[in-house]
Amino acid sequence: MTLYQGQALRLEMLGDGFAELVLDLDGSSVNKLDRATLADLRAALEVLEHTALRGLLVRSAKPAFVAGADVSEFPALFEAGEGALHAWLEQALDSLGRLESLPYPSVAAINGFALGGGLELALATDYRVLAEDARVGLPEVTLGICPGFGGTVRLSRLVGAADALDWLLEGKPRKAGAALTAGVADRVVAPEALRQEALALLGEVAEGGDWQARRARKRRPVAVPDGIAARGDTLDPRYPAPQAILTAVQTHAGLQFAEALRVERETFVALARGPEATSLVGLFLADQAVRKQARRHAEGAAPVRRAAVLGAGIMGGGIAYQAAASGTPILMKDIRAEALDLGMRTATAQLDRQIAKGKLSEAQKAAILERITPTLDWQGFAEVDLLVEAVVERADVKAAVLGEAEGLVADAAMLASNTSTISIDRLAEGLRHPERFCGMHFFNPVPMMPLVEVIRGRHTDEATLARTVAFALALGKTPIVVGDCPGFLVNRVLFPYFNGFNRLLQDGVDFERIDRVMEAFGWPMGPAYLADVIGLDTMVHADRVLQEGYRGRMGHDGEPVMEQLLAAGCLGQKNGRGFYLYGTDEQGRRQREPSAEARALLGTPSAEVSDQDIVDRLMIPLCLETVRCLEDGIVASAAEADMGLVLGLGFPRFRGGALRYIQNQGLAEFAARAGRHAHHGGLYQLTDDFRARLHSGQRYH
Repeated sequence: MTLYQGQALRLEMLGDGFAELVLDLDGSSVNKLDRATLADLRAALEVLEHTALRGLLVRSAKPAFVAGADVSEFPALFEAGEGALHAWLEQALDSLGRLESLPYPSVAAINGFALGGGLELALATDYRVLAEDARVGLPEVTLGICPGFGGTVRLSRLVGAADALDWLLEGKPRKAGAALTAGVADRVVAPEALRQEALALLGEVAEGGDWQARRARKRRPVAVPDGIAARGDTLDPRYPAPQAILTAVQTHAGLQFAEALRVERETFVALARGPEATSLVGLFLADQAVRKQARRHAEGAAPVRRAAVLGAGIMGGGIAYQAAASGTPILMKDIRAEALDLGMRTATAQLDRQIAKGKLSEAQKAAILERITPTLDWQGFAEVDLLVEAVVERADVKAAVLGEAEGLVADAAMLASNTSTISIDRLAEGLRHPERFCGMHFFNPVPMMPLVEVIRGRHTDEATLARTVAFALALGKTPIVVGDCPGFLVNRVLFPYFNGFNRLLQDGVDFERIDRVMEAFGWPMGPAYLADVIGLDTMVHADRVLQEGYRGRMGHDGEPVMEQLLAAGCLGQKNGRGFYLYGTDEQGRRQREPSAEARALLGTPSAEVSDQDIVDRLMIPLCLETVRCLEDGIVASAAEADMGLVLGLGFPRFRGGALRYIQNQGLAEFAARAGRHAHHGGLYQLTDDFRARLHSGQRYH
């Protein structure tokens, strides 16, 4: 008998005095604790509180229990003000509190994932039975917030403050076995027996289980072990959520239950109103949007059964490894045996790292390596579905190699260039079938960098685009389709940043100080160190391509500093000499120190600029070039632009990408800062579209 039927759940009478609450959100592949579900839960509780029962089972009719709160609702909630946030949290907390206070025991049967609000719902029940393949966790810290439906309070009182903080600060889903060991789960069972075993447990505790004592335990204060506060010393101060969670648990551990929930609620509201949460939630939603768009592009594409990469070495070896590890056989061709050896060593080294981490066996390594065929000739290329050119970054060389390859692959095969800067249309000029050609720009190191830019040329057809995107997805990458222009999206945006860096150097600002300031801003490495890592020869070459493509704003006054260093024989990490000198200590660890040679070349630092000026002179050009990419249609959306910079450049996640960074400041404030530096040239000039958005009150997100 159905006691209640809503859009998100139903309440069924089972007999013998038991009922089950079945989560089954209409029109969704997953259950979410969205507004509709919470409203249905309140209505179902009205029925449950007025129905004589012996016990309640809570389960899901979908492949997962509850994925969490509906993050898509967060932006509007966060902007609605503190009052609205408090009201939303109080309603959710009231519902979970009423579930927890039912006059009979409850058991949650957890399949698939129970994350965030999903686990908080399960924690409000008295017992939890997990399928062996279930995963549970509280990942809110990754969104810049804390659990808000009682998770920090109930978890700390269930497993202890120290263990709870491990879960809360890491934010990683835990396997069922780990949940059982911690005390979050009461039983772990085979997936097919989940409902049966959960009902059996419910029957047992209804007959004689001390479920009231378990319930009372969750409401009692807990001790905070000595040394907990010291964990704050290891937290990144640029991300406020971990420290706020630590402080909240320390504060509410000794309080009564209602007061503890109040502390959690106030912590959530304070974090939700901060720019870091706005940025991280925005990135979460952007990531979903980008993945959805990639699936749309790839829809209907035939799989790549056999691939090839032209050019071995580190990049080619990385691409070959990625394909082979994903199950796709790949030919790796070069004209030099030494390059092939380097490519195979690159792939082998990556596999050895996986073995060292316990993620791979020797047998699996051997199977992956068998899928890579190094070759000095063209044998087997007629069977290739997609070929990626990854030779030296010179237009003439790439065009020649692509032209030769086109005549040796099957008519239906597709060609792609791993160029980082050269126009796809330019490379397509000598091809007979430019419609079957596009860009496929991997980032180095290939196994570590998630982004692939798929570049649509003027002649690229939809089938080529779809199959290339599908191939990138099959490799486990995040593909973003971008338009053709010098530098495409990521490098086009990066080099204005370096242009600002060069101008600062010419003005007498010390490069080591610039690195410190930009690393404090959130970049994984400052511009001088990054240039050394990329290689000064590569930097100079790419810079010249960008200068040629955008003469009006990306040119330099005088000889760029990197060109001077390159002329002096400095390549960066490649030869141990760049802005820094590189070596190893006695333990073999890489060391670096500022290069006296670079300092002598640059002269004595003389400019008096603030740290904020340093940030603005690098970030304004980067942000405005991102604006231009969006306006020019090089990237289709603000979400894709920001995700591209986060995934391809390491843009600080807590700042959300260039367009989110502008928005978090406010367009008016960003415009004012750009205006103060407008005399530095075209890279600092606002676009007409930006001005229109500013005057009309439009935003990028």
